[in-house]
Amino acid sequence: MRCSTLSDFAGEPLAGTAATATAWLCLEQPGPWGRDAIVESHLDPELGAELQRRAAGTGVRILLIRRPGKHADTHVGGTRRVYLASTKPGASWLEQADLAAPEEALELDFAALGEGRSTAFGTPVEDPLLLVCTNSKRDVCCALYGRPIATSLNLWECTHTGGHRFAPTGVLLPTGHLYGRLDHQLAERVVTEGIVADRCRGRSCFTPRGQVAEVAVRAQIGETRDVLTVIGETSDSATVRHTDGREWRVALTEQPVPPRPASCGKFPDSAIALVATAIDQLVRVCG
Repeated sequence: MRCSTLSDFAGEPLAGTAATATAWLCLEQPGPWGRDAIVESHLDPELGAELQRRAAGTGVRILLIRRPGKHADTHVGGTRRVYLASTKPGASWLEQADLAAPEEALELDFAALGEGRSTAFGTPVEDPLLLVCTNSKRDVCCALYGRPIATSLNLWECTHTGGHRFAPTGVLLPTGHLYGRLDHQLAERVVTEGIVADRCRGRSCFTPRGQVAEVAVRAQIGETRDVLTVIGETSDSATVRHTDGREWRVALTEQPVPPRPASCGKFPDSAIALVATAIDQLVRVCG
């Protein structure tokens, strides 16, 4: 059985499993993707390695993206779409640019992007962007279950976002909320409604504790906007604040996960998950 099926059967919690990143760089690259796609694709591997080097330590995570459908790379020159996203709570932003050549991505100020500062590299994008992982060389579950969703909804395909045992997986930009066990209905809701708590793995700019707490509060109050941030953590709790002044303390505890493989082909192994056990509202807003 596939790793994603076994993870689902094990009841492995999704919240708190999102990749860590304060910003995202998504570069269009048609053709096949290898396991480490940034250096194992039709993108010049030296360029891919240099992009990785410049992103290291900045908080920027790099993805390759491509349109759904046939993935043959004809090697015919043309523009490449790039998306830049800052996940800064309450101040997230998304930009796009069309590059004459992928090497133009080296002109990006990675440190500024990681800190949430726009350098007007691209033009602002108002609508949210949902990317669906289809990186089959990393794990076949991603392509097997992710590609039909990307194709039917005409969403960008992307490389590994982490946690392929939760396939189909996706990332919502600019906020950096990651999702697992996507289906067509949930993907449509995320695109049209915003930051849906259902099957959300967390926001990439938060720690696992913060991710669990923010998703728990979001689910309780039905919030879909970028109005929540994590303002404090202890070993067994995290505090979440709304832009309207409300605050909640979320109690957290560790929960064992039954043995399941981390990816297809690996032996089942047990794990520990963080779960929210109680939500106490600390500050209320009148009116």
